Amino acid sequence: MCAVTHVLISDDSLLRRRDGVEVIGAALVAKASGWGHRRIALLVGVPVSTVRGWLRRFAVNAGMVRVWFTVLAHDLDPLLGRIGPGATVVADAVEAVGVAARAAVLRLGPVGAWSFASTASRGRLLSNTGWPWAAVC
Repeated sequence: MCAVTHVLISDDSLLRRRDGVEVIGAALVAKASGWGHRRIALLVGVPVSTVRGWLRRFAVNAGMVRVWFTVLAHDLDPLLGRIGPGATVVADAVEAVGVAARAAVLRLGPVGAWSFASTASRGRLLSNTGWPWAAVC
């Protein structure tokens, strides 16, 4: 028996995050493009401290995010070629999310890239309490 609470997370959200996944995704794309957290905060209309927190948490998980979504992309499209490296590990992770989302669209039908990322990570894209591959009951 598992001694945890189960919560359903909508595909437009992330676990323990108030802002929508599309807003957070836009911030991550901007960071992957080299933008700083202050400029990103203005872009997405969110406080600087909130954006800085998202970016820090994503940077901690970026290597795992890249691997998770690269494997998922190849599972969805076995003929998919190599995903080339970006300028940073954050850029690599954002690219892997995009490639996996595109593979999902081609195989399963229309879905937003960041909605897909929320679903594929079980809402834990920015989580510090566990990732999709962490042991769960």
